[in-house]
Amino acid sequence: MIRPRVVEVGSTVVEPVRFGLVGYGFGGRYFHAPLLAAAMECDLVAVATSSTERRELLRQEHPGATAVGSLPELAAAGVEAVAISTPADTHTALTDQALDLGLAVVCDKPFALDAPAAQASVERARRLGLPLAPYQNRRWDSDFRTVQALAEAGTLGTITRFESRFERFTPDPGPAPSGGGTLLDFGSHLVDQALVLLGPVSSVYAEWRVRESGLDDDVFVALTHAGGARSHLAGSWSEGAPGNRFRVTGTAGSYVVGGPMDGQEEALVAGETPATRGPEWGAEPEARWGRVLRGDHEYRVPTLPGAWDTFYPAFAAAVRGLGAVPVEPQDAVASLTVLDAARRSATEGVVVRLG
Repeated sequence: MIRPRVVEVGSTVVEPVRFGLVGYGFGGRYFHAPLLAAAMECDLVAVATSSTERRELLRQEHPGATAVGSLPELAAAGVEAVAISTPADTHTALTDQALDLGLAVVCDKPFALDAPAAQASVERARRLGLPLAPYQNRRWDSDFRTVQALAEAGTLGTITRFESRFERFTPDPGPAPSGGGTLLDFGSHLVDQALVLLGPVSSVYAEWRVRESGLDDDVFVALTHAGGARSHLAGSWSEGAPGNRFRVTGTAGSYVVGGPMDGQEEALVAGETPATRGPEWGAEPEARWGRVLRGDHEYRVPTLPGAWDTFYPAFAAAVRGLGAVPVEPQDAVASLTVLDAARRSATEGVVVRLG
């Protein structure tokens, strides 16, 4: 794709933001690089990876991007912002290093391994005056966007319970070490969506199974929200019969949507992008639509299109001083505070109260 030298953001004409990508594993290759490359507001300049195999993939898939070996080399290549998609235990160090180099940062989940580390990075970005955002792309899942729309319209009445699942059956090898375990990996999205929908949490209860690898799996987290609603969240790599993606219960009815999950990941892995699919990007077939149920009465609800492609244009606008980051960094601290409490609950068998 030939990049324009300038793009319009609202009514302002600016240069595309020069982006670097740290890591070209599964997440970098499929969740970040294609969306950066498809966004006219961004210019994917270089990728930091030391793997010979991944450098060759990069050459084939994004020939305009240079392969480098480190964050300082990305800065030397003239990038203004970086997306970090590396193993979980490297996120904080890389985020802080990038900020110290004067770069705006998008960091994949988990944003950090715990809330204090996340808070320290947030304060660092604030002190340096640099945009920072956790990559919570699943706020723009098709099914979650539909849940939010139904809640805002009052279709379900007052929501009393939110059930959400990330479940799959790949017990061998199970959770990847790079994700830090199922609670941090899947839980980062599950908890973030619950907080977006229902607000702050007052208590946390959790259960998990620790696999032979030493990583947690088959995670269940029960949240009581300050407003009185409850969230029941489940994540697993070894569930042979995955449940509904969402069941949202309210005083006027319930919304249920099954699997498979939002199709944007499937499309990206298959080599499709928002640029190649055009206005059909994120659309879900009718067979995947959910239902609103009120006892014996039910009807299908069209699923809103998924919109992962809106994240990087919004972040680019923030880098240019033309808007807010798409996800506030303090939201990562809030999610990790809940995940820290869930870890303690699962380990000690207690309900953890949050202030």
